[in-house]
Amino acid sequence: MSKLLLIFLLIFMVGCQSPKQLEKRVLQVQAVGVVNGHVFEVMGLGDQPNLISHVRLIGIESPDIRQRPWGVEAKKRLEELILNQTIALEFDQLAKDRSGRTLAYVWKGEDLVNELLVREGLVLADARSPNHRYNLRLERAQQWARLAGNGIWNPDQPMRTSPWEFRRENR
Repeated sequence: MSKLLLIFLLIFMVGCQSPKQLEKRVLQVQAVGVVNGHVFEVMGLGDQPNLISHVRLIGIESPDIRQRPWGVEAKKRLEELILNQTIALEFDQLAKDRSGRTLAYVWKGEDLVNELLVREGLVLADARSPNHRYNLRLERAQQWARLAGNGIWNPDQPMRTSPWEFRRENR
């Protein structure tokens, strides 16, 4: 009897979700600029095809540009990965941040760019609710980067101040 009840509850819960909640929302765009290691610009994201919009990568935080060399390295790598290329934006629960930037996971072919940046030690994994689809992937990528001593985790030249602390101290 309990198995039947469990199956009924699962079917009920899935049936109550809207189709938008069940599908991945993905949009192909062209990256036209990079602001820093976690924000870039795209053309024509909204209803106006000539409008430049800012997109913030979900689940990561990059060093501030003034945190040399890490902030500059994160920006350069993001430029190498996406600038002037067609990429796919995947959206999660929350569409925009407090600054009005679109929030997205970025795919370049089969690669999740957010994860690549974390794995290379160029940015930090930064889980923020309610956007949590790839939190576990990003956390594992960060563990890998730390163990390998990549980028900001390099024992010879580690980043000693988090981006949040750096911005607070250097306003």
